[in-house]
Amino acid sequence: MGFLGAYLRERRKAILLFLGAVLVFAVVFALYELPLGAVGYPALLCGVLFLLCGLWDLHAAQRKHRRLEEIARLPAPLMEGFPRVRSQGDADYQDIIAALRREQNRLQTDMSLRFQNMADYYTTWVHQIKTPIAAMKLALQQEDSALSRQVSEELQRIEQYVEMVLAYLRLDADATDYVFREQELDPIVREAVKKFAGQFIRKKLRLRYEPLRGRVLTDEKWLSFVIEQVLSNAVKYTPAGGVEIFLEEPLTLCIRDTGIGIAPEDLPRVFEKSYTGYNGRSDKKASGIGLYLCKRICAGLGHEIRIQSAPGEGTVVRLHLERQAGRVE
Repeated sequence: MGFLGAYLRERRKAILLFLGAVLVFAVVFALYELPLGAVGYPALLCGVLFLLCGLWDLHAAQRKHRRLEEIARLPAPLMEGFPRVRSQGDADYQDIIAALRREQNRLQTDMSLRFQNMADYYTTWVHQIKTPIAAMKLALQQEDSALSRQVSEELQRIEQYVEMVLAYLRLDADATDYVFREQELDPIVREAVKKFAGQFIRKKLRLRYEPLRGRVLTDEKWLSFVIEQVLSNAVKYTPAGGVEIFLEEPLTLCIRDTGIGIAPEDLPRVFEKSYTGYNGRSDKKASGIGLYLCKRICAGLGHEIRIQSAPGEGTVVRLHLERQAGRVE
């Protein structure tokens, strides 16, 4: 009824013109005292002809409307096959649409070029900054003191932030570098845990680790990044107690800590970009990017990440790895 009402409103001038013409003829015949039947019969014939033409025009307008609805559901670059131009208005609107598409393509090309230039710059910067980081870590290995251990931890954080930059750029790239293989889960997690051994010792945190007997179809590099981010948060926000790593059926990696926990109002938003919550605002150094990246990476890998937490009771992060990824190499 909405389309029919709009159609009648659009054609109301033609309908009123026809009715006005019939009325004029009827008034003229009445003034000249001519039989009104001479007006009625031609008016009826014209009305039938007018109705037939109106039905044909209604059918054409309906087909045009449906075609435009189909085109409206397409992405802008695929908007082709517009209905045949039947009026100057149709031609003008299609010219406007074509001009807007050309402008959109130009802006999209410019934005893609700018992003690529920025990505190339930061990718080069990431690889360059890794050289002095590696050199400083190597130099610190020659000395074993409280200061050297503290500096090593800070270097590890810098290295982690650098990896976050690289991950952020790669996620927004046109093509990802996911390589899916069936992997043993235990070596991946053990390697990530080793990177935080110094922080566990310094903070005197316990680590309860059960051998993870399971294989997962994933990208080892990206999954390692997610696990390291989760472990980093667990160690950072656990002043006492420890961290427990275990496997739940069917294939769910669980990382539980005894830290400060997450406020109930923050929990639904922890995966939002740049959202730091109460803990992040207290820490003053949180960027709100780590868990956002974890969520996006898990989505790309075909996995799922969930968090359960309560203030003062710690946090449990579950990585559901049983879901199959999209392709295998």
